[in-house]
Amino acid sequence: MSQIVCDNLVKIYKVADLEVVALQGLDLVVDPGELIAIVGASGSGKSTLQNILGGLDTPTAGKADVAGFDLTSLNARDRTFYRRRVVGFVWQQTARNLFPYLTAGENVALPLVLDGMGGRDRRDYAHELLERVGLADRAAHHPHELSGGEQQRVAIAIALANRPKVLLADEPTGELDSESAEDLFSTLRAVNEALGVTVIVLTHDPLVSTQVNRTIAIRDGRTSTETLRRAELDESGEHRIIAEEFALLDRVGRLQLPREYVEALELERRVRLALERDHVGVWPDRARQRRRDGEEADGE
Repeated sequence: MSQIVCDNLVKIYKVADLEVVALQGLDLVVDPGELIAIVGASGSGKSTLQNILGGLDTPTAGKADVAGFDLTSLNARDRTFYRRRVVGFVWQQTARNLFPYLTAGENVALPLVLDGMGGRDRRDYAHELLERVGLADRAAHHPHELSGGEQQRVAIAIALANRPKVLLADEPTGELDSESAEDLFSTLRAVNEALGVTVIVLTHDPLVSTQVNRTIAIRDGRTSTETLRRAELDESGEHRIIAEEFALLDRVGRLQLPREYVEALELERRVRLALERDHVGVWPDRARQRRRDGEEADGE
């Protein structure tokens, strides 16, 4: 059974007298225990998807199920329970993750206080979480005494405090150097494997995709491509990573061609299709191109 299922997800915002379509029929399936990246440029719909999956916003139409919760029909009480028990958040800005006047241990323990966990159990569990992210020896340090990478690893510990089924990480490496970013992803992989929590990293940085086995690209409010990575042995017995990119076909047969393909072939509005035995051919409308070239020649 899938952990996350979005089917023909639509989100429309009303801005003054205008309607802005942030998601236009997005499809997404994530299995339990996956660690994936969702990559999209500004305006692609990535942040809107995150807010819906996190229970911070509601879809306009379509289906969004997470861990058995129908996000289109939750009442206020159920939505609060969902945010407290089902999902955990790691934000790009550390100010959203940590209270500056609390130590790392106190920051991790705070959600447990709100959950009513007793003092000794709370301290032990907070220590266990910090140990899991490799920072048990930094429990007494305040955020300003920690590096940016350490702050984000504490944020992961906080996000895990409510034992979520899904962890949403919003640009978690956006303010980190490459070494700290590598450490952070090592931590995410470790908790993903040890706890079985589903981890979704949302980012605009395509290089993040090299850290996960599956990357889903969002463009214009729809999932457009998916890249799968696997390790295999080469002829010399060394491991190498194979990456394959696929276009995603939605339930009504639509797909988005990669932008570089469209530009290379000068594809516009209409294209020609041909069904072959094992593939579909796509060609530009040459007749339209010839007409346009002729009009340009007449105008000279």
